[in-house]
Amino acid sequence: MANKQKTNYELFARKTIQNILEYFDTSHKGLTAEQADQMRERYGDNKISSGKKTPFILEVIKAYITPFTLVLISLGIISFFTEFVLPPKGDKDLFGVIIIFTMVIVSGTMTLIQSVKSSQAAEKLTSMVKVTSLVKRDGEYNEIPMEDIVCGDRVKLAAGDMIPADMRIISAKDLFISQSALTGESYPVEKRAEEVGNTRDSETSFENLVFMGSNVISGSAEGIVVSTGNATLFGNVAQALSDAPIQTNFEIGIHKTSILLIKFMALMAPTVIVINGLTKGDWMEAFLFGLSVAVGLTPEMLPMIVTTNLVKGATAMAKKGTIIKNLNSIQNFGAIDVLCTDKTGTLTQDKIILEYHLDCDGHEDQRVLRHAYLNSYYQTGLKNLMDVAIIESAKEELQTDRMTYEKIDEIPFDFERRRMSVVVQDQHHKTQMITKGAIEEMLEISSFVDLRGEVVALTEAVKQEILGKVRDLNEDGLRVLGVSQKTNPSVVGEFSVKDESEMVLIGYLAFLDPPKESTKQALEALHAHGVDVKVLTGDNALVTESVCKQVGLGAERLVSGEQIAQMDDETLQGVIERHNVFVKLNPQQKSRITKLLRENGHTVGFLGDGINDAPAMKVADVGISVDTAVDIAKESADVILLEKDLTVLERGIVTGRETFGNIMKYIKATASSNFGNMFSVIVASTFLPFLPMLPLQILFLNLIYDISCVSIPWDKMDREYLEEPKKWEASSIGKFMVWFGPTSSVFDITTYLLMYFLICPAVAGGSYHTLDAQQKIIFIAVFHAGWFVESLWSQTLVLHALRTPKLPFIQSHGSFIMTSITTLGIAVGTVLPFTAFGEDLGLMELPGTYWLWLALTIVAYLMLVTVVKKLYISRYQELL
Repeated sequence: MANKQKTNYELFARKTIQNILEYFDTSHKGLTAEQADQMRERYGDNKISSGKKTPFILEVIKAYITPFTLVLISLGIISFFTEFVLPPKGDKDLFGVIIIFTMVIVSGTMTLIQSVKSSQAAEKLTSMVKVTSLVKRDGEYNEIPMEDIVCGDRVKLAAGDMIPADMRIISAKDLFISQSALTGESYPVEKRAEEVGNTRDSETSFENLVFMGSNVISGSAEGIVVSTGNATLFGNVAQALSDAPIQTNFEIGIHKTSILLIKFMALMAPTVIVINGLTKGDWMEAFLFGLSVAVGLTPEMLPMIVTTNLVKGATAMAKKGTIIKNLNSIQNFGAIDVLCTDKTGTLTQDKIILEYHLDCDGHEDQRVLRHAYLNSYYQTGLKNLMDVAIIESAKEELQTDRMTYEKIDEIPFDFERRRMSVVVQDQHHKTQMITKGAIEEMLEISSFVDLRGEVVALTEAVKQEILGKVRDLNEDGLRVLGVSQKTNPSVVGEFSVKDESEMVLIGYLAFLDPPKESTKQALEALHAHGVDVKVLTGDNALVTESVCKQVGLGAERLVSGEQIAQMDDETLQGVIERHNVFVKLNPQQKSRITKLLRENGHTVGFLGDGINDAPAMKVADVGISVDTAVDIAKESADVILLEKDLTVLERGIVTGRETFGNIMKYIKATASSNFGNMFSVIVASTFLPFLPMLPLQILFLNLIYDISCVSIPWDKMDREYLEEPKKWEASSIGKFMVWFGPTSSVFDITTYLLMYFLICPAVAGGSYHTLDAQQKIIFIAVFHAGWFVESLWSQTLVLHALRTPKLPFIQSHGSFIMTSITTLGIAVGTVLPFTAFGEDLGLMELPGTYWLWLALTIVAYLMLVTVVKKLYISRYQELL
C-alpha cells in the first residue's frame, strides 16, 4: 500500500465506504493535521520520483562533462604527457596543461552556476502556478497543493479538476472521467460510489475507483485517497517508461551543432599536424601545435551560454507575466508562426453579462430567467461564466431565497450535445426537466414552443422565425442560449440523454462578452511579428464573426465543425491555410486542426484554458494556458500566462526570439571565426619557416575570447530580427562558416605578409633568412605578438559586426555589458606583449608603425565583412 509496494485496487473496490474510513482511521470530518503527518510518514509523499530534482552530483557531472569539455580533457591529458612527462627535466612545462584545464574549469563552473540558477528559476516559476485540490481536514474543506495530499484524505472533485491521487469514490453525481492518459481511450467513463463484487479486467475498469492523471469531464464527487505518489497507477506507468524525455527541436539543434563542430575539429586539427610536420620537420612540435589548434576550435562556452540565455529569457518573461514551465520550450515559443486561440476571454473581456432573458416572442420574461437559474444553480458540473451571469442576474431580479426546489437528477454537459439538463421538484411535487444549451441543439430536442402564451407545435416556419430573432442578436455580438422544459418527465432516477426530447422551448438568454480594448492592438503586433492568429471556438458563427470584425480579424468566410467533419485530412490541410476562423468545434476538431497545421510545417502555439482545449494543447508545439485555467489545461501547458491577454503573449514571443538570437549569435560568430583562424593557420604553416603562433599563445588567445563571449547573453537584438519567427537549422551554421571564415583569413594573411616582410625585419634588423639565432628569436616573437593582437581584435570585433545586419557601432551597437567586456578583453590582449607575462608566453613589444597598420587592417576587415554580410543576406534572406 505504501509507495514501496503495489496497491491492491480490487481490495479497495470491494470495501464498503465504512470499511474504507476505518482502514485509514478517518471519519466524515477528514484527517486531522497530526493524522496527515502520520499518513505522509507511513505512505510517502504524493510525488512521482521520475520527475524528482536532479541530484547535485549529477548536475556537477553534466556541467563538466560535455562533448566539448571531453575533447578539452583529452587534449589536456595528451598535453600533460607530451609536455611534462616525456620531455627531459629541463624542458618540462605545465603551462599549456594549466590553461587547458583552466578552460574546462571556467566553462564547467559557469555552466554549473547557470544550471543551478536554471533549476532554482524553474522551481520558482513553477511554484507560481499551483495545481490544488479541495481537501477536507479537521472538518473543513480547503484548497491545498496536490503534493501535500496523503492517503486517507477526503477530496472533492468537480468538472475540470485533475485527479490528484488514486481514490475510492464515496459519493458521486453524474461523474464522468477521462482516463485517456492511462488507457488511451478518448471517451469519458462514468464512475459511481457503490462497491463492486466481481473482479475486473484492469484496475481502470473499476467503476468506483479514479486514478491520478485522469481528469473530471463533468459531474461531481467525493473520494478517499487510497494511493499516492509512486504507488499510484500513474506512478507505476511513469516509472516503467524511459526517463529520457522527447527531445525538442531546440535540443536536437544544439546536439547537431555540437557534432558538426566536433567533426570539423577532428578533420582540421590532424591536417594542421601533418602540414607542420612535413614543412617544419619537428613532429612533436607539430603535434603540440595541432593540439592547441584543436583547443582553439572548441566552443567550450556553448553549454554555459545556452543555459545562461535560457535562464535570462525565462526570468525576463516572468517579469512580463509569462511563466516558462520548461526552459527548452523558449526557442519553440519564439518560433511560433501560427497561434491558435479560443475567442472567449482571449479576444473578449471574459466578463459575461446576461443582457436579455427573452420569451420566444422577443419580450423580457422572468419565467425564462427563473428556469435558467434552476438549471445553472442545481447543476454540479463546472459552472462557466454564463452560469455565473445567470445566477447573479436571478439574485438581483428574483427572490431566489424563496425558491423551494429539490434537485432530482441531472444530465451533465458534454461537448457533443452542447447542452445540459437538470430535473427539479417543487413543494407541490411537480417535476420538470429544464434544459439549456446552444440554440440549434435546443431546437433539435424541442417539439413545441411557447408563443404568445400558448404552447404550439414547433413548425419549420416557427423555427425560422426564432432563428431570425436569434440571428439579429448574434449580429449584435450577443451569444444566445435556448431554454426548454417539460413537466413530469419519465420515471425519477432513470433520466438519460434520450429524455431530452419533445420539450417545450420557452425562450432564450442573450449574453454580452465585449472585446478587450487591447485585443486589436495585440493582434496587429502579433501580425507584425509574423504570427498568424487562428480562432478555434465552440461558439456559433454570427457571434464569432461579430467579435472578429470588432477586433480587426478577417473573417470573410468561417468554417464550421460540421463542415470539417465532412473533410478528409488532405482537404482540411488546405482549408486551414486559407481560413483563420473556425466555429462550433468540438475538442477533437481543435486537436485535429492543430496537428494538421504542424504537419503543414508551422510551429503552432495553442492558447486555451478549458477542458475542451487540453487535447489541442498537448499536440501543439507550445501549449499555452493561464493561471486561472482548469487544472488539466495548466498541466498540459508548457507556458503559463499570469494574465489572459494576447499582449502578454506577444511580449513573451518576442523575448523567446531574443533568447534564440543571442544563442545563434555566439554559435555562428565563433564557428566562422574558428574556421577562419584554421584556414589562416594552414596557409601560414605551409609557407612560414616557423609556427605562426605557439601552442600556449593560441590557448591564451582562446581563453581571452571565451571570457569576452560570456557577455553575449546580455546583448540585445535588433527590432527587425524580432519581427519574424526563427527556427533552428544546423545547416545554416555550416553555410555561415564557409562565407565568413575565409573573410577573416584574408586579413590574417595580409598581417602575415606585413609582419614577415616589413615590421619584423625592421625590428630584428633584416629578413628572416639573413638573421642569426638571437635575431630570429626576436623576429619570431614580434611576428607572434603581431598576429596575436590582430587575431584578438578581429575575432572580438567580428562579434559586433555579425550580431546585426546593419552597420556595426553606427546603425546598431551592442549592449553596455557586451561592449564593456569585449573592450576589456581587447585591452588585456593588446597590452600583453608589453608585460613580463607576455614575454613568458613568447611575445615581444610591437613598434609604433604596427598600430597604424593594425587600424587600417581592422577597418578594411570590417568593411569587407559588411560587404559579405550584404551578399549573404541577399542570398539567404537572413543573417542569424
